[in-house]
Amino acid sequence: MPHCRALSHPFEPGSTMPSDKKSTVVIIDDEQIILELTSMVLGSRGYQVVAAEDAIIGLELIEKHRPEVVLLDYMMPRMNGLEALKRIRAEYPETYVIMFTGKGSEEIAVELMKAGASDYILKPFSNQNLVERIENVLRLRRIELHNLELIHERERLLREIEEWNLELERRVLEKSRELERAHAEILQAEKLAALGHLAAGMAHEIRNPLNSISLFTQVLRGAVGEDAEMVSYADRVLGEVERIDELLVKLLGVSREPQGEPVAIELKALIEKVLSGFEEQARQNGIDISLRLENEAVVRGNPDEVEQIFSNLFANAMQEMQDGGRLRVRLWHEEGWHRVMVADTGGGIPGEHLSQIFDPFFTTKERGTGFGLSVVLRNVKSLGGRIRVDSEPGQGAVFQIYLPDAGSGS
Repeated sequence: MPHCRALSHPFEPGSTMPSDKKSTVVIIDDEQIILELTSMVLGSRGYQVVAAEDAIIGLELIEKHRPEVVLLDYMMPRMNGLEALKRIRAEYPETYVIMFTGKGSEEIAVELMKAGASDYILKPFSNQNLVERIENVLRLRRIELHNLELIHERERLLREIEEWNLELERRVLEKSRELERAHAEILQAEKLAALGHLAAGMAHEIRNPLNSISLFTQVLRGAVGEDAEMVSYADRVLGEVERIDELLVKLLGVSREPQGEPVAIELKALIEKVLSGFEEQARQNGIDISLRLENEAVVRGNPDEVEQIFSNLFANAMQEMQDGGRLRVRLWHEEGWHRVMVADTGGGIPGEHLSQIFDPFFTTKERGTGFGLSVVLRNVKSLGGRIRVDSEPGQGAVFQIYLPDAGSGS
């Protein structure tokens, strides 16, 4: 009956071998005398030796002890050395194998080396030759395992470099987009500044003749007496004069500098106040309003101008959802900024219009003046903030506003 025996003190799996101990060697040979002599020679030199007379039992010992080296006989019952060698190399790649073969078996030895054996020893062998071969294989094993560690470390470093490159590309892309948005905001600010100079000059020049038109029209209206048709014509002229005057007021509103000293403004209360003015319109149009506002969000600015930001955004959203929808308003603090999100489920903004929606006079509405979002941009910039919009046709629009934190104690 095949059996195994442990000579010296076998190296248990998971334990750490003391520095003064040598490696673990499993000997598998069906010749008892080979097992005893080999175990004696290696044990006397400090190796931890485990022996088996059968390859199947030897594989169990390898699984248990995970030796550095296996001495494996080629000719054995139940499982020959070649089959055992292939299994050891496949299942335990860090265990190196030295084959025992008889004289005249050099061709077999070559086949064994091709199958993964690290070396072979012809029987009979000398003790000195055995020890030298084992030490050579152990040196080879250390070098190859160290090289394998270096390869794995190189692969790990390459993966890290690739991940860092991807992260760098992501950051560069993100910063590029931020620069593009900043550049677009600068262009918008320049447009508003240019419009301000134009509006200031035009308002005076237009209002003088406009006032004359209004006065003369009122005189004509009184002169036509009871002629209803002529009275209606005069009223229409006066209505158009009033509409032009309102347009001039809005034009000046877009371009004027912030008025008065800035004061502390509690955003949550202000947003709730502005939104309360749209509740009836939302109810009639079947619009669901979802609010999630953080407390203690304080900015400094002109309250009327901050109200304008949200009244214009809410008005635009309501107009986009006349057949029902959902308006979401969120307010939270993030890295020194108060962020406000205003999102609707309306028709969205076509991609080609996204870069124009803050331009004065730009509108896609039949009766719009194109001033609403220009006022929003001007007022956000006067607070030291920034605004961006994301939208897809049919998916609604999401406005993101970033306002600097003035502190709850302001």
